[in-house]
Amino acid sequence: MLVTIKYLGQIAEVTQKETENLEVTDQVISELIDRLHSKYELLKTKDFQIAQNQELVPLDTKITGDEIALLPPFAGG
Repeated sequence: MLVTIKYLGQIAEVTQKETENLEVTDQVISELIDRLHSKYELLKTKDFQIAQNQELVPLDTKITGDEIALLPPFAGG
C-alpha cells in the first residue's frame, strides 16, 4: 500500500522534507516508525505524536490509512 508520510515542524527539519510517499508493508505504526528511525537517525531524538488520516493514534494501531503525519509537540496557551 502506498502511504504519504507528512513531516511537520522540527520533524521536517530532521528529514529535510515535508512529505514522502512510501510503499508500506508494515502492519502497525510502530513498525513504520522503526523503519523511519533507521532512515533518519536524528528522528530518534525527537518527540512526536502520530496521526493516521488526521486522527491521533497509538503505536500499536494497524496501518489502514493513506496518510500518516508525524506531529511535533505544539506550544500553546
